[in-house]
Amino acid sequence: MPSFTLIWLLAGAVLCLMELFLPSAFVAFMMGISAFVVALLSGVGLGSVWLQVSIWLLLSTLLIVLSRRFLQPRRRQSKIQDAVIAETLTEIPPGKTGRVLYEGNSWQARCDDDKFTILPHQRVYVVRREGTTLIVIPENLLNS
Repeated sequence: MPSFTLIWLLAGAVLCLMELFLPSAFVAFMMGISAFVVALLSGVGLGSVWLQVSIWLLLSTLLIVLSRRFLQPRRRQSKIQDAVIAETLTEIPPGKTGRVLYEGNSWQARCDDDKFTILPHQRVYVVRREGTTLIVIPENLLNS
């Protein structure tokens, strides 16, 4: 009869090392940590293999859920309502897209009114976002 403690230790080591070579967002690592805990329990006399497997599955699931909750970055709210001014980098032809500099990054942009051409280096207002495209209107259109 094989030593289940040794098997759990090997499984834990393999799973933790697997995370280094095949990143899985800490899933393999958490499963490896769970295997180490079960190896410890097996070493102190937890004899039933089915109980060990059940504890490993439960602990793995719990650690994965907790790691997602605490390690995943919080999603930022879009700052489009806060910072509404951008500057065109390229021309935005009528009905087509161009590039604008918004919050320090280059974004794809399209004019809200498809009859206007917006020239490069013009200030524009961001009115909304559609996917990864900003919808803008020229500053001179609002000021006229």
